[in-house]
Amino acid sequence: QSHLVESGGGLVQPGGSLRLSCATSGVTLDRYSIGWFRQVSGGNPEALSCISGSDGSTYTADAVKGRFTISRDKNERTVYLQMNSLEPRDTAIYRCAIALRSSGFVCSYWEYDQWGHGIQVTVSS
Repeated sequence: QSHLVESGGGLVQPGGSLRLSCATSGVTLDRYSIGWFRQVSGGNPEALSCISGSDGSTYTADAVKGRFTISRDKNERTVYLQMNSLEPRDTAIYRCAIALRSSGFVCSYWEYDQWGHGIQVTVSS
């Protein structure tokens, strides 16, 4: 049974940075796509950035490209999301997820079937 736990969120001023961590257990990072998503109340998860299990290739959504970077440490079984130049519109609950049933590299929220509980990120002065 895989398990995902996010950390590193909180309150940051506009223009600031945060690094989110997604600690995993019960899963091998080089087998499955892992992604970062965010949600505001009542909405579907918005894909931010995903990393391929097989070769580490990445996808980053246009909305955050150039500001957010995904990476992984297979030894630590952790996936990171470095977020720079944060803006108030980045305020949301951020969640990591893993696509256990997809054999290829995917980054659409409906392809992901195991989710962390999420962590709040608030960008405000």
